[in-house]
Amino acid sequence: MREMLTGGPLDVLTGDYLAELTMLILARDRLKDPSLGYAKTFLRQLEECLGLALERGVRIVVNAGGLNPARLADAVRELAKSQGLDPAVGHVEGDDLLPRSKELGLPEGLLAANAYLGAFGIAECLRGGADVVVTGRVTDAALVVGPAVAHFGWGAGDLDALAGAVVAGHVLECGAQATGGNYAFFREHDVTRPGFPLAELHADGSSVITKHPGTGGAVTVGTVTAQLLYETGGPRYLGPDVTARLDTVRLTGDGPDRVRIDGVRGEAPPATLKAGLNRLGGHRNEVVFVLTGLDIEAKAALVRRQFEDGLAADRRPADLRWTLARTDHADAATEEAASALLRLTARDTDPARVGRELGRVAVEMGLAGYPGFHLTAPPGPGAPYGVFEAVYLAAGEVEHIAVLPDGRRVAVPPAPVTATTPEAQGEEEEQGEDQVDPGPTRRAPLGLVAGARSGDKGGDANLGVWARDEPGWHWLSRTLTTELLRELLPETAELPITRHLLPNLRALNFTITGLLGEGVAAQHRFDPQAKALGEWLRSRRLDIPEALL
Repeated sequence: MREMLTGGPLDVLTGDYLAELTMLILARDRLKDPSLGYAKTFLRQLEECLGLALERGVRIVVNAGGLNPARLADAVRELAKSQGLDPAVGHVEGDDLLPRSKELGLPEGLLAANAYLGAFGIAECLRGGADVVVTGRVTDAALVVGPAVAHFGWGAGDLDALAGAVVAGHVLECGAQATGGNYAFFREHDVTRPGFPLAELHADGSSVITKHPGTGGAVTVGTVTAQLLYETGGPRYLGPDVTARLDTVRLTGDGPDRVRIDGVRGEAPPATLKAGLNRLGGHRNEVVFVLTGLDIEAKAALVRRQFEDGLAADRRPADLRWTLARTDHADAATEEAASALLRLTARDTDPARVGRELGRVAVEMGLAGYPGFHLTAPPGPGAPYGVFEAVYLAAGEVEHIAVLPDGRRVAVPPAPVTATTPEAQGEEEEQGEDQVDPGPTRRAPLGLVAGARSGDKGGDANLGVWARDEPGWHWLSRTLTTELLRELLPETAELPITRHLLPNLRALNFTITGLLGEGVAAQHRFDPQAKALGEWLRSRRLDIPEALL
């Protein structure tokens, strides 16, 4: 926060503190203490920087309110008073659906239920003179769109302008991911300490993505493309204020560390709002066996036989999974490099079945198992895991309230014009370029010619892949089909996959349904948020035209 406030001119500082997993963590905080449920890290940052922001006339807009934005707004006022400061503080509420869950027909047993609100409540607070605006669950891009609405005076009908700001907001929402963080071609830039991105927004919704002078990392068409593909799906990017057409986005270099975004078209938003539901799914535990040296597969088979034989039938967890990671190397110079990991993951609604019982069986194998028996850690008691689910509600059923600094409560109406297409609309797989002779080919990793960025959306994984030039795009668009993706990533072979083409970005975007089970908190797989799925794909080898290599 201090770096952004001191590094150069700034009108609005935004901060995105919420994710699907964060909402579950905050819900558990609120169970312990009803006055909590917000991101405490924001207050620690503000303690150092509030005076600086007020001195420089920088307004602050954050979603750190989480499940308790009103309490965070009070905490900001208390902090300011202790420092002799008097900022105008507004907040946005109405996203919390838990008090109305029965009325709305939501399932029982929820820890959190929050609708994704749009930008106009933030704009009302800023128009009401707020120096600091805290919200609960809003769309990530709303933190950028709200200030733009307040500054430029846009209305609900300014769809192209709103869509442009949504795209800028999506680029900013993950911070340094737009300046070289998590970037496929990271070796081309010094990303030791990448700076944070900022957007210069214009009245027509166009923008320039850049960063403060002297900060690390880089802003390039590639880094911005990577972030645009992150956790999106098809050409239509749905939101409560506008549907942004990602297939209309144009990216052009605008000088060193400057990328212009323009041409974005907007359509009416859907008539529904997305809501995220969090609940406890049960308890889970894991035991990791270290297998060293020779006969790795036979050792793994022995572990499974002994372990499952040692479990009493009436104490067996409902879900028991084994995964062998062949991290071992032949004739290795270190013991660790000679070792593989056999991971056992157990889930059940009964904590006893994944706690002491699991540990008992593992420990009793210690002197009667495979040669070299040891574990990465002693078995623990297990822990509860969460489940995330997305549902859709009619926008008119959800309250959206801007609480201004003077205490006035302003109801924000839903979008007056909405699309007739359903909120979960999908795009049919589009065909790429016509097949042409690629010339001589060579077996090589896909990552030599393509970048990738991946992430999670509930239980689904998003995988964006882009080419670095036009010849690469012509080849990629006709080559990387859903069938080839299943071959390259066998874990996806039996799952539904949707492929979308984004020619302006020279990119493909895949949605892999169900890869992540019930979401990140359920820890369904080794990489529960699919963060490295794209890098796995880039490491896979296929026949690539030599002209591209």
